[in-house]
Amino acid sequence: MEHETVAVMEPVEAFYAAFGEGFIGPADFATEDWNHLDPLGGRTGNREETLAVVRAAHESFLANVTDTIESADVRFADDDVAVATVISRTSPHPLPGDSVARSHRMIRTFVVVRRPGGWKIMQDQNTFMTDQSAV
Repeated sequence: MEHETVAVMEPVEAFYAAFGEGFIGPADFATEDWNHLDPLGGRTGNREETLAVVRAAHESFLANVTDTIESADVRFADDDVAVATVISRTSPHPLPGDSVARSHRMIRTFVVVRRPGGWKIMQDQNTFMTDQSAV
């Protein structure tokens, strides 16, 4: 399964690379029905809508912000479905309404599915970690 774990992490790592670039390119790492749940409870229902939302965020308060993976684990629901849980840290930035820029520790859950052409992210949910020291 180690080979499959590496394959599942490829679209996840592509997501984080796209995050660092402001999601300016195509989201080939995601399915057309990609659902994105942001840390404030917003939900988008497909890849084009998700890209519009995340690009707008990266043109405003997330401009030039990076999100770096600290740790990740992958569990398989079956041969074609995996769940990747990633702990990451953003570069310092203020959130809307904040005046102080700070780094945020995040935990994100990805549902990754095998599709023709490889593994793709079907859903992700991003949550602020309340205990910033927890792993």
